[in-house]
Amino acid sequence: MYWTLELAQYLSDAPWPATKDELIDYAIRTGAPLEVVENLQEIEDDEEIFEDIRDIWPDYPDEEDFFWDEDEY
Repeated sequence: MYWTLELAQYLSDAPWPATKDELIDYAIRTGAPLEVVENLQEIEDDEEIFEDIRDIWPDYPDEEDFFWDEDEY
């Protein structure tokens, strides 16, 4: 299983919290690339509830990771 920022973006608007099956269904319905569906299928725990993308990909960047100073703009 590998994630990139581009692949993870397909799940950014998913209906969180969600189960593995709900995320797979969402990815298919929204036309996400096959890699997203394959990555979700590789998750072992079928019953776990995921609160957000960071539960699936802990390295998902947040606003602090972009070194963006909003006061400058």
